[in-house]
Amino acid sequence: MERNTRQRTAIRQAIETAGRPLLPAEVLEAAKREVPGLSLATVYRGLKALVEDGLLATVSLPSEVTRYEVAGHQHHHHFQCLGCQRVFDVHACPGDLGRLAPPGFSVESHDLTLYGRCGDCSPKKPTLDAKSKKVVPIRC
Repeated sequence: MERNTRQRTAIRQAIETAGRPLLPAEVLEAAKREVPGLSLATVYRGLKALVEDGLLATVSLPSEVTRYEVAGHQHHHHFQCLGCQRVFDVHACPGDLGRLAPPGFSVESHDLTLYGRCGDCSPKKPTLDAKSKKVVPIRC
């Protein structure tokens, strides 16, 4: 068990506060509010130690940098926004995916990632431009 440092506390709090899996750079940005001199190298060391201690878990998506979330979640999946690239937890599961395996095969686990647009990046309803009286789509 590693000792609990101010840096590690700030790293863990950053992830807990976000409530979603974070990239190391996102952890750095958030944790710097508590520890201004924090470096990316220190964040990586802290993340590694917190994972080894069982306090954080890794989230690996294809062709992406590993993200980190609080450990201990029950079985869940993820949603990645195609606009901002943020990843969110999805606390639902489609159920028994073993029926999709070829005959004679047994499924031992599964991982599912949904892709789309988060609420911040979803197309907004168009509004009426006051000057031209034309409908103008809102973009994020």
